Amino acid sequence: MQKEKKAGLITFALTWVGKKNKKILDKAAKNCSKAEEKTLRSILEYAKDSEWGKDHHFAEILEAKSAAELFELYRKNVPIQDYEDLRPYIERHKNGEENVLFPGKPMMYATTSGTTKEPKWIPITHEYYQKVFSKMSKLWLYTFIMHRPKTFWGKCVSIVGKSIEGYAPDGTVCGSVSGVTQRDCPEFIKGLYSAPSEVFAIKDYTARYYALMRSGIEQNITLLVTANPSTILELQKNVDQYLDDYIDDIEHGTLSAKMNIEPENRAALEARYSPNPERAAELRELKAKYGRLLPKHYWPNLQTITTWHCGNTKIYKDRYKDFFPESALDQEFGYFASECRAGLVMNGGDDTVLFPHNHYFEFVAEEDMESENPNVLQLHQLQKGKRYIPYITTYGGLYRYNMNDLVECSGAYKTIPTIRFIQKINGIISMTGEKLSEQQFINAVEETEKDLSQKLNFFVGFADLQESAYRFYFEFQDKSVGQDVCAQFAAAVDKKLKAENVEYAAKRDSFRVKDPIAKVLVENSFEKYKAAMIEKGARDGQFKLNLLMQDEKRHECFKELVRE
Repeated sequence: MQKEKKAGLITFALTWVGKKNKKILDKAAKNCSKAEEKTLRSILEYAKDSEWGKDHHFAEILEAKSAAELFELYRKNVPIQDYEDLRPYIERHKNGEENVLFPGKPMMYATTSGTTKEPKWIPITHEYYQKVFSKMSKLWLYTFIMHRPKTFWGKCVSIVGKSIEGYAPDGTVCGSVSGVTQRDCPEFIKGLYSAPSEVFAIKDYTARYYALMRSGIEQNITLLVTANPSTILELQKNVDQYLDDYIDDIEHGTLSAKMNIEPENRAALEARYSPNPERAAELRELKAKYGRLLPKHYWPNLQTITTWHCGNTKIYKDRYKDFFPESALDQEFGYFASECRAGLVMNGGDDTVLFPHNHYFEFVAEEDMESENPNVLQLHQLQKGKRYIPYITTYGGLYRYNMNDLVECSGAYKTIPTIRFIQKINGIISMTGEKLSEQQFINAVEETEKDLSQKLNFFVGFADLQESAYRFYFEFQDKSVGQDVCAQFAAAVDKKLKAENVEYAAKRDSFRVKDPIAKVLVENSFEKYKAAMIEKGARDGQFKLNLLMQDEKRHECFKELVRE
């Protein structure tokens, strides 16, 4: 009875703050265009006295008498940006300068991979964190209650990044925004997590998954949160391998000595454990009854799962579709990146409602993306069924920032269009969040050629979603090179990609992206491929081939060019 009373109070508190923020969203949804104008004016006012704001005439733009004039002046004075355009300004912030892109300095940086060897350091300002991220998180939690009122009647398994991953030269923290949010949340929310934040500081991923599931499987879990659905598969793989060890640990209140866990992290976890022979006995009975234990067996009261469904992640959802109780809601995580939390899923499905009262959005239609002077659209101009490239402006110093994403307008929430993520664009491949660029792949191959003194006539790579692995195809100048050398070459490329791309390294280390699979191509492989494509109707003068792709039709062609 005491537990139910506590759960009711937590649900009441989250509902109260959630409804408050939903009212703000609903007010913006009455007139999307008006909300866009108000947000852009607010961001420009916030940053007008920064160096960037002065150089780009924010004060003059704010003198616009109408929304149309405001949008037009903003486009004329601020060019489209990507991270490399902003990197010099961010580097100045990292080295301690204030008032460069925005007032003062950022509270932290979120690190993620870019198109070069250097990772992106995304500034998170106090203004963005408090005005946008914090309030959206409260509404996000309420969305679960809207569809499953008992979501917070048990514990939560939440997979987040480390709150502190390093520091800028001036001492500012870099890390995971979700990790910081979990670390700094109110005590009554911290009590909902099945494991302390120290679990995410465990470096060895097998040990990290073990600690997460050893803690989680002992408890009544009603909410599972992880952006990457591939993580669900890895957690279950850990259960399949170590269930007997979990049961032994739960029975004795211990944490397996087999696991490579740092002493300070082990101490934080062990302090939470005590012998629980009753739960150990329950798990043994479940194992005897079902053989392989799945979440629907060890978490029968699970109410909500939230993870990505869109883009390439659909394939992982198909693999775990029978894992969970039929009554559990599987809700899309939403359009969410290091750069911004653009919106939330409000209907319990897969559609992200963009938040025009928190961000300023612009779009270019997919068919117009190669144009020198594309027609730039406002959020309220999107049409259902059409695809677009989004550009964002935030309180975090990102102005007309190209997200390098392709999204589809899926409908509307009152006057606000909803979207679904389709894929990364501009030579970026992402099976499970690794965001590997074609240029990074090319650089890694060329450096490996030098290191191993093995020249190639041609090479190409493909993302294999079924295997969650990259397949590399190499045509060596030395015709005597066999599969063993090919495998060594691929392993060296993989090592360089890890060094060049922090997201790729994280996904490889956590087993969400498997070891690359490499094959030797026949002589003149590119010429043979090109001839086959021209025979099928491709134009010789316009023929071009990306060297890193997610394209099964082209992939099948190269499979036929593998040397036996």
